[in-house]
Amino acid sequence: MQPKKKIGYMSKLRFPEFLGTAEWKFVPLNKLAKRCTHRNRNGDITRVLTNSAEYGIIDQRDYFDKDIATQGNLKSYYVVEKGDYVYNPRISSRAPVGPISKNNVGTGVMSPLYSVFRFGEVNNDFYAYYFKTTGWHQYMRKASSTGARHDRMAISNKDFMAMPLPVSTPEEQQNIADCIASLDDYLALASKKLSELKAHKRGLMQRLFPVYGETLPKLRFPEFTGAGEWKKMQLEEIATFHKGKGIAKVDIDPNGEKQCIRYGELYTSYNEVIDEVISRTNVQPTELFLSRRNDVLIPSSGETKQDIAKASCVLVDDVALGSDLNVLRSTENGVFLSYLLNGSCGKEIARIAQGDTVVHLYASQLKSLTVAIPGLMEQKKIADCIASFDCLITSQKQKLNELQRHKNGLMQKIFPAMGEVNE
Repeated sequence: MQPKKKIGYMSKLRFPEFLGTAEWKFVPLNKLAKRCTHRNRNGDITRVLTNSAEYGIIDQRDYFDKDIATQGNLKSYYVVEKGDYVYNPRISSRAPVGPISKNNVGTGVMSPLYSVFRFGEVNNDFYAYYFKTTGWHQYMRKASSTGARHDRMAISNKDFMAMPLPVSTPEEQQNIADCIASLDDYLALASKKLSELKAHKRGLMQRLFPVYGETLPKLRFPEFTGAGEWKKMQLEEIATFHKGKGIAKVDIDPNGEKQCIRYGELYTSYNEVIDEVISRTNVQPTELFLSRRNDVLIPSSGETKQDIAKASCVLVDDVALGSDLNVLRSTENGVFLSYLLNGSCGKEIARIAQGDTVVHLYASQLKSLTVAIPGLMEQKKIADCIASFDCLITSQKQKLNELQRHKNGLMQKIFPAMGEVNE
């Protein structure tokens, strides 16, 4: 006789000491936790918290950089204690059914649009990590629907508190929480190192390039100490200006014959040096504008003035360049020039850009931009120095991404998923 089947939770990966123990079971949230509905009726608590899909629970002032809720409206807000959990029904790409986060910040108040609950067991970090997985999403989709606003889930308090959660022994759940916490510690250290490398690069650029309008940097390599002031020149004196040709989004083909760069990729995919191109197209070469090694690219349009002040040097020949790119063919070191334009000249480029909703940067404006330039040997020395930091930053980003992928893969295996088990 075939064994009967029932719905339960199974984990693809268990710690050795728990391999012979009972299977996971599932228990409704209302058996493990209770809703917190105490309101801030006297208005005594003025700290407003927000549950962000990206950052978790955070002080509203830190997240929005201002107070969104006015003090007079806080009497209807829920009081949230440290250790409580909060569900935000707002849907986003990061949280397709809304995020659930544990409050590690402290006592505050939350909008009554949120659901607040508190576990009976103090040691509940297992569920803080579980709610970062997708294991509970299927239930939410079945028990709720999008409301009048398409960006929110509509679920009753009764159905929400009936959500089935995986339960094992306290020891196994704590082991899982400790394992993920140790990975979080590694991620935090890797992220801190990345931030420190970026800060060091910014500081180095501030010292290696003169303040805009000046001709001497604060720091020079020993062999150039007596080389005199940098020479002021307009960009049109050291570069010829060109414009790319149209490459539409539909023209991008991962199997295309020709490498290509579209202007939006400068913001999202490239730094000052482009030595590996990520996109390809099959647009005919006669319809394209092709790069030459040492070309410097600057967007000709963008959403903000800060975004448009972005220069990159292409170190690859024959790359198709999009129509929203200003192309500078310089007689100087292109890598140096891209660092210079992004550094001490960045604010000036942002200043001369035109427009509000859509910002434009025309070749005529760039041509008259005054820059200070040292000799070619010093340009190369500076470019090589900063590029070496970019290599360290890229390597650290890769390590951080690998750690994050490892954590995500481990969480998929170590946290139980609902399925059929033998009765």
